[in-house]
Amino acid sequence: MATALITGASNGIGLELAKIHASKGGNLVIVARNKEKLDELKLELERQYKVKVVTLGKDLAAPNAAQEVYEFTNAQGIQIDYLINNAGFGDFGMFVETDWNKEAQMIQLNITALTQFTKLYIRDMVKRKSGKIMNVASTAAFQSGPTMAVYYATKAYVLSFSEAIDNEVSDKGVTVTTLCPGPTESGFQTAAAMEESPLVKGRKLPSSYDVAVYGYQAMLQGKTIAIHGFMNWLMANSVRFTPRALVVKITRRLQDKAK
Repeated sequence: MATALITGASNGIGLELAKIHASKGGNLVIVARNKEKLDELKLELERQYKVKVVTLGKDLAAPNAAQEVYEFTNAQGIQIDYLINNAGFGDFGMFVETDWNKEAQMIQLNITALTQFTKLYIRDMVKRKSGKIMNVASTAAFQSGPTMAVYYATKAYVLSFSEAIDNEVSDKGVTVTTLCPGPTESGFQTAAAMEESPLVKGRKLPSSYDVAVYGYQAMLQGKTIAIHGFMNWLMANSVRFTPRALVVKITRRLQDKAK
């Protein structure tokens, strides 16, 4: 069974993806800042599924963290068959008021680390003529997002980059899937300080497990873009037929904190 490397595996969608992969009998390398949570997950998965789980406590927003993870897996002789770039975070607020240091970390994690991970592991996959990559974007990737401008822009990058790379390697035995969840019950909203946004407040959101199951299957099938939920699919595709200025205004209305 394939070995998967999953970033941001200590909670939310990443944690559920780790459980799903282990339930299939696959070994894991799981990476996140919280080593204690990873070690707890390791014990649970190894005991329940008899798989091997390697944990790495790493702040992936630090420069060259991806290179360090790659060198570690090479030194341990671990072949990564599935790369799942799940780690990422957002921030809520007007760009003129938000914290630049937090946004710089967001760009480093959501864009730079994801791109470097892909660069490092995809070369090995192409040499072997086998491998799967899943980059987690968002339905935010399909339009601009006032009050979360940098986050939306990072996810647009992930979608554009991943779609192009999938085309480049599609004849080399490797697939790149972009998972685009909508708002999900995953702790993301709290971390992004957007619990009061009409986009999520009072809504019944899909669980991290539901999104993870959908994304994992899409990756196995080699789908290029995987949008979870029919309404999310409809909204993501409808923006192509709507004037961009109107889309931005609608997004702003949905995102604004409840008055």
